[in-house]
Amino acid sequence: MHPSEALNTKQPSTGIHPARFLLMLMMVSIFMIFAAYTSAYIVRRNEGNWLEFSLPVGFLITTIIIALSSGTMQWAWLAARKDNLNQVRIALSVTLALGVAFLIGQWLMWSQLVEQRIFFAGVDANPSGSFLYVLTGVHGFHLITGLIFLLVVLRKSFKYQVHSRQMLSIGNVTIYWHFLGALWLYLYLFLLLNH
Repeated sequence: MHPSEALNTKQPSTGIHPARFLLMLMMVSIFMIFAAYTSAYIVRRNEGNWLEFSLPVGFLITTIIIALSSGTMQWAWLAARKDNLNQVRIALSVTLALGVAFLIGQWLMWSQLVEQRIFFAGVDANPSGSFLYVLTGVHGFHLITGLIFLLVVLRKSFKYQVHSRQMLSIGNVTIYWHFLGALWLYLYLFLLLNH
């Protein structure tokens, strides 16, 4: 057998990088967590003793912020494809700033909820408020992991490790960031329709 024929008999690879595969598994597990939480929300709401209240308007503002951050993240990815490292750094920095602004906005919304006497736990707590804190808090935690991921990729961009021939890290963070944005949009619409 000719050596080139031997090469052709190798098992075909899956074509997906192990880091990308791990990211996909992580996103599926995060989605399952939120599917369980929202299902539990609906079941518990139907059992009664449920305080109805309006969502603070600020949640709409944080939704717009995270949507904008998804746009700047896509800008960073496109700039990396074109080897425009200055734009990559600017776009990643803006995405990072918008992510922090989103978290600050969420914290302010929690403060507003407390002012409305909607608490997470305690004598005055109601399951509706507790669920709201859990859903937004767990999403906030995952957004913090996204910000850490963003910082790692931003650091790589300053070391010239993000460009058209090294797209894995920026590709992964872009996928994860879009996922977090879509997840928030799902949560926001879910809460809006079920409050």
